[in-house]
Amino acid sequence: MTSFPSNQALRCLGLLTASTLCLSSLELRAQNVVPTKATASTATGSVSGTLLDEKTGQPLSFASVVLLQAHGDSSFVAGAQTADNGAFELAKVVAGQYLLKATVLGYKPLRQFVTLTGSAPAVRLGALKLTPTATQLAGVTVQGERATVEESLDKKVINVEKDLSSVGGTAVNVLQNVPSVAVSPDGTVSMRGSSNITILIDGKPTNTATGGNRLEQIPASSIEKVEVVTNPSARYDAAGGAGVINIILKKQKKDGWNGQATLNLGTRDKYNPSISLNRRAGKMNWFASYDLRDDRYRSRMNTQQTTILEGQELRIVQDGTNQRHNVNHSARLGFDYTISPKQSLTLTVEPNRNKGLNTGTQLATLTDATDTNRISSTFGVTEDIMNTEASVDYRHTWEAHKGREWTVNAAYNNLLADVVIGQRNTEGSADLREWKQDLDVTLNAASYQTDYVHPLGEKSRFEGGLKGQLMRNDGTDDFLRQAVDGPTMERIADRSYTYQFREYTQAGYATAQHEIGKWRMQGGLRAEYTNTSGQVEGGTGKFRLSYLNLFPSATVVRTLPTADQRVQLSYSRRLNRPGFMQLLAFPLYQDQRTYRIGDPTLRPEYINAFELGHQVTLGKASLNSTVFYRQTTNAIQRLVRVDTTATRLYGNGAVITATYADNFGQATSLGAELSYNQPLTTWWRLTASGSLFQSSVTAATGNESSRRTVSGTARLMNSFTPTPKLDVQVTGNYRAAALTTQGRLAPVGSVDVALRQRLFNDRGALTLRVSDLFNTQRNLTEVYTTDATGTNFRARYYNKWESRVGYLGFSWYLGSNKPPKKIENQPQGGGGGFGG
Repeated sequence: MTSFPSNQALRCLGLLTASTLCLSSLELRAQNVVPTKATASTATGSVSGTLLDEKTGQPLSFASVVLLQAHGDSSFVAGAQTADNGAFELAKVVAGQYLLKATVLGYKPLRQFVTLTGSAPAVRLGALKLTPTATQLAGVTVQGERATVEESLDKKVINVEKDLSSVGGTAVNVLQNVPSVAVSPDGTVSMRGSSNITILIDGKPTNTATGGNRLEQIPASSIEKVEVVTNPSARYDAAGGAGVINIILKKQKKDGWNGQATLNLGTRDKYNPSISLNRRAGKMNWFASYDLRDDRYRSRMNTQQTTILEGQELRIVQDGTNQRHNVNHSARLGFDYTISPKQSLTLTVEPNRNKGLNTGTQLATLTDATDTNRISSTFGVTEDIMNTEASVDYRHTWEAHKGREWTVNAAYNNLLADVVIGQRNTEGSADLREWKQDLDVTLNAASYQTDYVHPLGEKSRFEGGLKGQLMRNDGTDDFLRQAVDGPTMERIADRSYTYQFREYTQAGYATAQHEIGKWRMQGGLRAEYTNTSGQVEGGTGKFRLSYLNLFPSATVVRTLPTADQRVQLSYSRRLNRPGFMQLLAFPLYQDQRTYRIGDPTLRPEYINAFELGHQVTLGKASLNSTVFYRQTTNAIQRLVRVDTTATRLYGNGAVITATYADNFGQATSLGAELSYNQPLTTWWRLTASGSLFQSSVTAATGNESSRRTVSGTARLMNSFTPTPKLDVQVTGNYRAAALTTQGRLAPVGSVDVALRQRLFNDRGALTLRVSDLFNTQRNLTEVYTTDATGTNFRARYYNKWESRVGYLGFSWYLGSNKPPKKIENQPQGGGGGFGG
């Protein structure tokens, strides 16, 4: 870790910014240099151009372009793959006549004769437009379309409309079916076994304090695609050591009125109506959407805990049932204004209101050496969260300089949350009074970001940018206890807290990309300064932490001679900052015997990530494989310990546990990932993906040994089109047992079945889905540890939520909108799950 005082940090950032501007100035001058003309004696020349989609005008990246002899044996002369902007160049070509052939999955091949002469050795073909394929097969139209998973220089793009898996669900449900990504039953999103990731929405970060909740607020039907960046370049925030997930929301580009109205109904009280509208006329495009989710989910749980304290064994067995009722209102309003063909402005406001009620009962059996006690209780958790986000985006391009772009974003987020946790013993305890903990949060965050891209010819590109964010988070945590002589709730002052938390980050970056023949290289450097401060009144008092770090990144890509394969090697340095809940030292109770607490001495962890990838196209099939290694130093580990003082005070055989985070040694992960996409027939497509990785974790205490395990994920999706209007999908997921710092997660799997029938000349669509068909999803966690005092602790946590759910949905498409020609979003089980 490179650390500097605050003033030095800011000077370093200023230096990086100045360097960025100087490089940009030099590159602008370089563009004005007039190249010398090639003479007739030039021995070799080149062929260049840009591949575009004929309908949308979008560039076709990583398409195969080959040059063949026009006469004779049609032998191979040169080959290349198009860049991110669709551009290609075939260099060192001698004079002669050739056949240029360009191919990309889902498009008709392009063939064009070209001639190079001594007087004209460089042939510039300009924009070459490829037509999406549409083949008529016995009354069934097979429409050429974008691949389910697209690979580019630094990311995977998953087109969500190809996956019938999440209408009626949320962004969490969409991520369950994204390769490389897993979602645990409690909604935690991870990549390759690590939950240290950054989640963006339209390129803007979800707030650290509310990221999980924000994903639950995004309707699956509003998502167009998901970008997965497993080894991010310097362009991305350094936070998120395991990678970056960018959720891209749908944007309507058609003229006039367009929209979609949907109603989804799920078994056992699940309702989800939604509507989205937009109107594009001239330079203005207005858009608005509203989504209501009213869901009830049931679950049952079992907890077993054993500890030996002062030579005496204490044991708890606790069984419980609960029902969770959530009502969520989500809206999105805004407009796009085209100032000129080269400039645009977008304003977006997204209000969201979520109210939740989680109620249930518990029966705990507490056993010590002399007695057994049974305590019955009821509990309830209420949530009232109001979140409003607003953003302004400006984009400027240059018609005379293709690929040159300047973007600016300013965003503001306001969050008001009130969460009340309460419990009351009903039997088996001398004290039957109710207790409550009331957490009230007010969060305000403002940020800006500006990025500039400057191409240097067709083979080089420079990019630089700045970003800043300020977050203010204030709240109170009141502990209330029912009065002895009545129902009045009294505030307990010595167990109540007030907190303040501030975090400011400032970053600057610069990257450069260059192509030489079949080699493509990208390198970059990012500097980030962080200043974090906070205090807990009635707790540990004030704390402050500031640091500056440098984060290099590099990527090298080699296109193999066949022009249908490429190999990629990449490196990046990342970090994971502790969040405010990990830093603030006041207890948050889950029930009367379990709480979590922060630690202001917690420090960031740092990650070095390496990847080696290979991509190959085999006819209509595609195969992608990756080997990865991730090393984490000063690792932040989530731990559980027995609160021995509270356990003694509680008595009756109870075990009081605290969950907290701490920095311990290092963690490593070495693994491989594979994805395969193959159309088996004209009506059957197979998509498979999986990962296998070995993880090692340093011991949490000196009384434990470091641990190592092998885990993995697998996903198999079969998509069928038995009739022109009917789509069917069967999806299977599996996650192997996984290592945790102090235990393990048991393996889990599921099978989903879904279908969609398009109706009324494609104006409507009827959908039916059953999630977790065999009802196998559950969460089973085991914990075993010995702390520094010699206290042994063993625990088993089991949770079975309502995962097998049937859904029926109907969508009506307005204006020029119609259902996609292939399967898209469908309902998803609500209690959680995973993908991979």
